[in-house]
Amino acid sequence: MTALPEPADRGSLDIDPAVLKKIVEYAADTAPATRHRARTVAGLGVGESRPSARVSTRSDDEIDVRLWVTLVYPGPVRAAVAEVRERVAADLRRMTGRRLRGFTVEVSALQSDRATEPETTRVH
Repeated sequence: MTALPEPADRGSLDIDPAVLKKIVEYAADTAPATRHRARTVAGLGVGESRPSARVSTRSDDEIDVRLWVTLVYPGPVRAAVAEVRERVAADLRRMTGRRLRGFTVEVSALQSDRATEPETTRVH
């Protein structure tokens, strides 16, 4: 049996930016404070708006992320964004070994959390 060469001598692993983008979007999508929003064109439903990201690679181990999300309303926006950042950074580090360098979030909408709203009756 022959000994394997050291890991650094065996080759390299390249991760496509599209994969990094999917990891970021999934991490943001699974954060408790983010929501999906209905999309409409000319009044017709055309699906849902989910978190969307743009990823830029800075070096072999650092990336910058720009993220668009819908957050639950009412709720603390700063705390929600901090939680999303922590989740994204942890998932990127765990899955790819990459470090989150820059993180910009645009809150594209606030959506009420139907589960916490009091029930009201409407008068017709």
